[in-house]
Amino acid sequence: MENISHLIAKDLLKIKAVFFRPEEPFTWASGIKSPVYCDNRLTLTAPEVRTDVENALAETIRREYPEAEVLMGTSTAGIAHAAITGHIMGLPMGYVRSGSKDHGRQNQIEGRLEKGQKVVVVEDLISTGGSAVEVVNVLREAGAEVLGIASIFTYGMQKGLDRLAAAGVKNVSLTSFDVIAQVAAEENYIKSEDISRLIAFRDNPSDESWIGGSK
Repeated sequence: MENISHLIAKDLLKIKAVFFRPEEPFTWASGIKSPVYCDNRLTLTAPEVRTDVENALAETIRREYPEAEVLMGTSTAGIAHAAITGHIMGLPMGYVRSGSKDHGRQNQIEGRLEKGQKVVVVEDLISTGGSAVEVVNVLREAGAEVLGIASIFTYGMQKGLDRLAAAGVKNVSLTSFDVIAQVAAEENYIKSEDISRLIAFRDNPSDESWIGGSK
């Protein structure tokens, strides 16, 4: 049976949810130039890939967080994945807004959450880890016991790893930047010599020397 991380990597590449462009980098909102563009929302419009992703999330949560009682999606990319995975697992779900509503009950957490419940956060990707940690903190402040995060993709950036570790948050991703780079080379989306440039970006995003191929 094919390794799940490789299967998901192939799926994401096939639908261009993760698209490599080392010769013409994308620019993130932060200004960082990146050889990778990630849009895992595209999995929702690709039924076969969506099935692979949601089944893999359910399997991962059962294996890594067997005590999970509630799934909480991150707003907005994690909401649909939490809903579908929750349906597969027969678990309740909700989601955490980026901020409290300015009307009604002024909720930041949507869906029923009781104090002491064991929660798994469902996220689409982890880069610097900032938004995921914020969601975890909101849930903890509400009295939840956050078991950890289940995400589709992680860059494995040191800043993200450090943030998660400092917050005491476990993350398990279906696939990673390194695996996708390897599969992309094997499937001829990129050249094999591009892998070292991609890893150089992952290791130090602020150093743009990889763009010229010097690394």
